[in-house]
Formats: sequence, structure tokens, C-alpha cells
Amino acid sequence: MIREAHVNGIRLAYREEGDPAAPALVLLHGRTADHNDWNGFTRHFAGRYHVLVPDLRGHGASDFPGTYPIPEMAEDVAALLDLHDAATATVIGHSLGGMVAYHLAMRHPERVTRLVVEDSALPVPMRDRPVLVEDDSTGFDWRMMHDTERQFLHPDPAWLDGLARITAPTLVISGGQASPFRADLLAARIPGARLVTIEAGHLVHTTERVAFRQVVDDFLDG
Repeated sequence: MIREAHVNGIRLAYREEGDPAAPALVLLHGRTADHNDWNGFTRHFAGRYHVLVPDLRGHGASDFPGTYPIPEMAEDVAALLDLHDAATATVIGHSLGGMVAYHLAMRHPERVTRLVVEDSALPVPMRDRPVLVEDDSTGFDWRMMHDTERQFLHPDPAWLDGLARITAPTLVISGGQASPFRADLLAARIPGARLVTIEAGHLVHTTERVAFRQVVDDFLDG
């Protein structure tokens, strides 16, 4: 079911599935996508979790507030959990959504019970990025693209140190040699994180759906 929430000063659209009395699980999409990016997985996890799948600010049917700090995106998710009286949650995020997920886990370590980060970047300055050129793509705010790009190129140095504050059992999934990111370097910064490589490139959960689901299920069951 698609719902709307007014949280953290903005309106978030989100999909909700599963028993509200079950443990919460949040799915966070990558940049330019929306909650539909997790179609299929939402129903899969709803068998045992209360699943919340927001459109991140600047994406889909959520508000385009014009400012897009990644830590503030994490606070949007925390506020959505508050709305549902969910003190804790399992959080799974892809790419930008993975960055939002690990920001949530380092800002509110007591709230994240398990963390899955799929092919996301370490918060260090990215190199050799192509110049961002706007086209006629829709479904997201181009200001979000520019704002997040600045954060990719010039992240707050405190973010890297903040990864050490994550206490949740963490699974970091790498897309392997075709991925643009070094997920192994991210895993090395998160205490006790487990690294799994699936040779799928950046879009692991869509390119290798079965393998992704199996790896995540094994981690959640463990």
C-alpha cells in the first residue's frame, strides 16, 4: 500500500507491506530511483517483517525540498520509523540508499538491528567523476543530483570516522569488478562487517536477484 507521511519537515511517499506488529525492515533505493526499485523484494520480506519502502527526498512522489544532505535523508528515515513506533529496524540500502542507511546506523546505532549496504561508496572524495549534465530525465529533482554529487566529491571528513560508531551486524555486498565502488574498503571501516561479492556490477539486486536474495536471507537468518 502506498502511503504519505509528513516527517522531518517534508512529505515522504512510501510503500508499506506486512504485519505492523512484526519487526520493521526498511528498503532504501539508489539515486534517481524510487520505491519501485524494490518490487518483488518488498513482498518477499513482508512475509516476516513490517516493510517500509520510502521514496527518498527528491525522488518519486516525495517532496523536492531543494536541499539534500545525506545525513538529513537518514533523519527522514528515523522520523518515518518514529511515526510507526518502530524503535529499531533492519535497514537495507542500495548505492545512495546504502549511504543513507549507514548514516542512519552511525547517527542512531541503537536503532539499527541489522544493516545491509549494497554496492555503496566509502565517504571519501570520489575521483574521475563525469561532469553532471542535465537531460530530460524525470522522477527526481535535478537539484538533488547536484547536491549529492557535491557530497560525493567533497564529503564531510567526519563521516569516514563515523563508520566506526556502527554497532549493528553489517553485511556489505559488492558488485565485483564491474562495480564503480570499492565496497571492500567500506566493509573494512565498519566494525565486524561481512563482505560478500556478487559479480553483477552496480545493480546487484536487479541483475542477480536470486543470488542477492539468498545472501541477504542468510544474513538476516544468521
